[in-house]
Amino acid sequence: MNDSAEVVGICRDLLRIDTSNTGDPQTSKGERAAAEYVAEKLSAAGIEPVVHETLPGRTSLVARIPGADSSRGGLLVHGHLDVVPADPAEWSVDPFAGEIRDGYLWGRGAVDMKDFDAMVLTVVSQWHREGYVPPRDIVLAFTADEEAGGKYGAKALVADRADLFEGVTEAIGEVGGYSFTVSNDLRLYLIETAQKGMDWLRIHAKGRPGHGSMVHDDNAVTALAEAVARIGNHKFPLTVTPTVRTFLEQTTELLGVELDLDDPEKAIAKLGPIANIIGATVRNTANPTRLDAGYKDNVIPGRASATIDCRTLPGQHELFYEQLRELIGPDIEIESRDPQPALETTFDGDLVDAMSAALKAEDPGALAVPYMLSAGTDAKHFHQLGIRCFGFAPLKLPADLNFSALFHGIDERVPVEGLEFGTRVLDRFLRGC
Repeated sequence: MNDSAEVVGICRDLLRIDTSNTGDPQTSKGERAAAEYVAEKLSAAGIEPVVHETLPGRTSLVARIPGADSSRGGLLVHGHLDVVPADPAEWSVDPFAGEIRDGYLWGRGAVDMKDFDAMVLTVVSQWHREGYVPPRDIVLAFTADEEAGGKYGAKALVADRADLFEGVTEAIGEVGGYSFTVSNDLRLYLIETAQKGMDWLRIHAKGRPGHGSMVHDDNAVTALAEAVARIGNHKFPLTVTPTVRTFLEQTTELLGVELDLDDPEKAIAKLGPIANIIGATVRNTANPTRLDAGYKDNVIPGRASATIDCRTLPGQHELFYEQLRELIGPDIEIESRDPQPALETTFDGDLVDAMSAALKAEDPGALAVPYMLSAGTDAKHFHQLGIRCFGFAPLKLPADLNFSALFHGIDERVPVEGLEFGTRVLDRFLRGC
């Protein structure tokens, strides 16, 4: 099997393993079957993984490939095995069939992120056939539960088995290295050097329980609804971080778009398919996502709750909470359950040079630029070990593809040529890093 067919076949196999993560261990499918598949591929490549299972079926794998110079800091290459759920009734294809159509491989997890898992497995299998030894230690991690914050995956690995990452100084993972077409001979490849902090807050309103037929001026549902509406309708102040500033200055210059850093959203609106991601990185955001109140139609409950998905810019965590408290008022309780920090590193060094060189070798029109991810990844946990984290899962994309909409979206798919391109770039990068 040639490398091109190999990566498509592996990705297809992984897509056909339903690893839907609902956020509830009782209803999630579990990653065990996918982890067993990955373990077989690694074993066939002469790599024996360490299995870490936090709950039955919630399985992660870690393996180390010794490098030619193990005195150098190791590189972590991490990908998660779980996916968000998909409703087949909403899709054009079966989301777990791994169908190839119109030059794309379709399925839940095609870009988030079984494509990268397949690239990694293809590269290390190729190395095994060649007898190739990388220049530095490469640590591979295939994790569970990333889509629900990593409690049963990367977070548990860092807490329980930090020894598996000993000597690792840098890491690459998802949502970076993908292309944005400027012209026929110029494509920007967005390297993730920062990501927003994450906190799925619960807010609670209390009131006086009573009969639904009575006049009632202390209604918890009303108080909660008013607070939720204020949050959902609020725009937090603009803040342009160093990463976002660099991205906007480089991108707008190349596109010939006027940039006013006091009002960057006008320029961001002209960035086409990536505007949604970039637009979410110039301010903190708080989006209501769930409501919970009451137990009978004619009973006014004494308590009502909501979940707020909060994403904060680097250095803004404390300020954000002050702003949120002022917004919702003193009588609403805020429960922070598992806050995860924002990350930001500089766009420089040998690793960045190796990314740029690998992209340029496969695409002469490539220009690597730093950007901030509006969401979060397992990098938040690995960062706790002092590891410098980047998003670099390379893909060359069609100019008209709305890539950001595919993440957690309907009809998620990855271009077959992009998948093959990414495998070649990853191989070059790991050989040169």
